Amino acid sequence: MAGVSARIVPAAPRPPRPPRLAGVELGGTKTIVVLGEGPQIAATHILPTLTPGETLPAMMAQLDTWDQEGPLQAIGIATFGPVRVAPDAPDFGTILKTPKPGWSDTSLLAPLRDRFACPVGIDTDVNAAALAEHAFGAARGCSNAVYITIGTGLGAGVLLDGCPVHGLLHPEIGHIRIRRESGATFAGVCPFHGDCIEGLISGPALEARLPVHPGQMDRTDPAWNAVGRDLAELLAVLICTVSPQRIVVGGGVTIRQPHLLDRAKALLPDILRGYLTDIDDVRLADMIRLPALGNDAGPIGALLLADRQRAD
Repeated sequence: MAGVSARIVPAAPRPPRPPRLAGVELGGTKTIVVLGEGPQIAATHILPTLTPGETLPAMMAQLDTWDQEGPLQAIGIATFGPVRVAPDAPDFGTILKTPKPGWSDTSLLAPLRDRFACPVGIDTDVNAAALAEHAFGAARGCSNAVYITIGTGLGAGVLLDGCPVHGLLHPEIGHIRIRRESGATFAGVCPFHGDCIEGLISGPALEARLPVHPGQMDRTDPAWNAVGRDLAELLAVLICTVSPQRIVVGGGVTIRQPHLLDRAKALLPDILRGYLTDIDDVRLADMIRLPALGNDAGPIGALLLADRQRAD
């Protein structure tokens, strides 16, 4: 009887391993350093944002530890601003004049490029968070979107056709002026502009503006009304200028005081005065949301910046 030969079935190819990435979200009060398997966070290290001389060496030490365990393929930096994001500028990757003491003219990109043998990308923390919410969160499926963070400061990242807006610098929405209610007297706390929107509704602004600390004030207190009105005016400006399909509002202020967003949305129809006829309460409820990724939006966005840099 003839022998029967066994059929050898080739093993299925293993899927490629995701790239080993690192991301840094440099915030006003804390710095989050993450290791990523692609854009998915695999490990997190948090340190306080102190002076550049203290923060940057601690940040790079953690990155160096991960790089020694397995070479990093790219690093992304998502930083508070203003920061130079134009690659052809001589001060590319440098924080410009900022209210945060000691950080003006601090180079972020050059030290990392000198230390690590991999591509390094940089953008604002809010642009990075917008990318993350666009890819995985509340702005998924939207070509035009805005991500606002209200905390120590106020910043906003803008995506048009899915790409972060740069240009002359990058959007500095926290420093625009809004129409204030008649009789408003609060001077604002911004050291540059006083009553720009950051100077009116950021965390430090609320501490100066409200009769008690915002964390101790009841959400039904009428003192919140003017704050909600100012936020609504900002949202109206963005709706009329950027035409976003989604506005995601994050940061410590709105996470701890979500009623502020409800107040603002309720006031928007009166501010818009029916000019945009297809924007009603139902559309606004869908358009303006809290982040789906919570506090992970910035770190995931930093990993996306790294992944984009690796692919370029």
